[in-house]
Amino acid sequence: MANYYTQRNNKNLETIERLLDELPSFCYDYFLSIDSLTSTLTRLNYAHDLRIFFYFLQEKKFRNKKSVEEFTLDDIEQVTSNDIEYFLSFLSHYYFNGKEHSCNERAKARKLSSVRAMFKYFFNKNMINVDNAAKVHTPKLHDKPIIRLDSDEVFSIISTAESGDGLSPHQRFYHEKTKVRDTAILMLFLGTGIRISELVGLNNDDLNFKDNSFIVTRKGGNKTILYFDDDVSEALQRYMDYKENNYEDLNEPTALFISNNKCRISVRAVENLVGKYAKIVSPLKKISPHKLRSTYGTQLYRATGDIYVVADVLGHKDVNTTRKHYAAISDDNRRAVAGKVKLKPDDAD
Repeated sequence: MANYYTQRNNKNLETIERLLDELPSFCYDYFLSIDSLTSTLTRLNYAHDLRIFFYFLQEKKFRNKKSVEEFTLDDIEQVTSNDIEYFLSFLSHYYFNGKEHSCNERAKARKLSSVRAMFKYFFNKNMINVDNAAKVHTPKLHDKPIIRLDSDEVFSIISTAESGDGLSPHQRFYHEKTKVRDTAILMLFLGTGIRISELVGLNNDDLNFKDNSFIVTRKGGNKTILYFDDDVSEALQRYMDYKENNYEDLNEPTALFISNNKCRISVRAVENLVGKYAKIVSPLKKISPHKLRSTYGTQLYRATGDIYVVADVLGHKDVNTTRKHYAAISDDNRRAVAGKVKLKPDDAD
């Protein structure tokens, strides 16, 4: 049986092929050129972004005089920087396939990046004479507030998962079957800071309880060994014992975390269970699995004061990504150094 990541990549590839059928034929050359340079998820995002871009050109630039599939590189050369700026404005509120959509500044920046990459490829290949996408400025990105759980909330969300306090009667019915699993998932997030895709992709044999380590598959497919403490180890072992004694005929017996359908738990299911407990503990904060990752990163940085350690454990390739994400913690540092510089001798009156 193909593992989780192979299955995910194959599904992405199938979707990319389907989307390419909805794009101009010259896009095949572009996607072929980036095949060995990008992940399937990156290419999938590019395909979605370019589909919206060409839909915009069809509707607003060429006024439906031709279909997207009929576009040529000569048409691309006619796209001005003003057209692309109009595209960014268009993204604020538009309809596509009968549904209403809107993009924030970060979504606009990502779509612009996808468009730029395509223009750059054809310009560098001398297939178009001008790269007007390069003339368009990236939308100004405002810093997002960093949301995370406080220490007391960390204890509370784990306690809530264990006890079920605050859940509705309907939720409590299922909670009896899932509380051991849910507790293990929350503790793994909060005790290691792994990504949701890394957690969902874990298999039973990725865990090594002899030294409390486990193997995760990072972005790009690289494998890394991470470590967890005894509390996380106890929660994981309790879950594996429960799974062995209460689940039979699993559809994916190698998967670590199992859904009630006896399959590998999905990303959506993990997002829902985190939101369910977080809403009880901290109703004013919109807590997602990524926010649990931020919570761990914050606590690790406060404990070590070493941004490079945090970057390594979280799997950030660029430490500047880590530094930017945890910039708000610098307030703790500024507060801590207050009074360190003496203006008067200690024995001064």
